[in-house]
Amino acid sequence: MIISTVHLIAAAMMTGVIWFTQIVHYPLFARIPYEVSPTHAEENQRRTSYVVGLPMLVEGLTAIALFASPPDGVSQWLPFAGGVLLAVVLLSTVALQVPRHAELANPLGQDEIYSVVKRLVVSNWIRTIGWSTRTLIAAVIVTQAV
Repeated sequence: MIISTVHLIAAAMMTGVIWFTQIVHYPLFARIPYEVSPTHAEENQRRTSYVVGLPMLVEGLTAIALFASPPDGVSQWLPFAGGVLLAVVLLSTVALQVPRHAELANPLGQDEIYSVVKRLVVSNWIRTIGWSTRTLIAAVIVTQAV
């Protein structure tokens, strides 16, 4: 029960972070003047890692634990589905978001920044939907484990 609850908390934290990122944080990147965009992008990456590092680690470890040994009463497909979604989220991060952030760390014109930010926001819906769905699955796991 403890692992299920910790997992839910970590997933919910990441869901909150990703919704803030999707609605507020990423769209505001387009308003950063091109002269300071590379510095902003690098500092953003550094600071963001402080916020998401621990919750992502906890979420990943507890997802593995739940998959390896689902609590009594929990449908086995739930940890599997949650794990698949976590893999999609992480793949999206590595394959789509990280390269966009790398682009923003280079000197770009304002139109190029708008284009990169638009692609960043659109591709981030994969993570937003993925983490939101993961949190729902984690909540169901907790309710089934009670």
